[in-house]
Amino acid sequence: MTYIEYVRNYLEHRDYGAPIYTDEIAEDMAADYGIDKKKATAATAVAVKRIIDKSILPDLRCYRKGIYYRTVATPFGEMGISREKLIANKYLLNDNGYETGLRLLYHMGLTTQMPSEHLIATNSAKDCVRYDSKLDVSICPPKVPVNAENKLYLQMLDAIELLDKAPVDAQNPFAILADHIRQNGLQYEILLYYADRYYNRKTVIRLAHTASQREVGI
Repeated sequence: MTYIEYVRNYLEHRDYGAPIYTDEIAEDMAADYGIDKKKATAATAVAVKRIIDKSILPDLRCYRKGIYYRTVATPFGEMGISREKLIANKYLLNDNGYETGLRLLYHMGLTTQMPSEHLIATNSAKDCVRYDSKLDVSICPPKVPVNAENKLYLQMLDAIELLDKAPVDAQNPFAILADHIRQNGLQYEILLYYADRYYNRKTVIRLAHTASQREVGI
């Protein structure tokens, strides 16, 4: 199989709208052909250019250098690249971050008002809130570096901390929080551990209120 055939086969198996990263193609090619990454990167770039120039895959589009996607016609025009998947790949995957902010409270059913800001706590953020204009998302550093073990715990405590900063209109927000804790299999002892070390005292008190609602139905 030639390099062009290899890349075409790779592209043909991608979902429409999903971001396709030439760096990932090159990594797979290097492993499959037993060549170094530099050679694979060059071969991938040449193959993608020829596939586009010769319309070998007419539905292939370039989002920006190194990132492509396949499109399909819809009643509203061509399908674009998935912004949500771009955000996930850059800030969320591999337990690198999680959704937070007022939109989190909306998704949890604590408020009926959908906020305009999309905020993500991610290890990719350094020391302050920053707006990514290309993806229309804001990022902020988490209280402590995110990993697979603490991600859901930090997200839950963020929600508890935000209760007095959002237009919460749920009848019993602590019962809703308790239900989410139960559904995600979180342990109150671990929640208290993180709350006591990384969050303010109000969050610890609200966590106690939440724990008292654990048997209350919503």
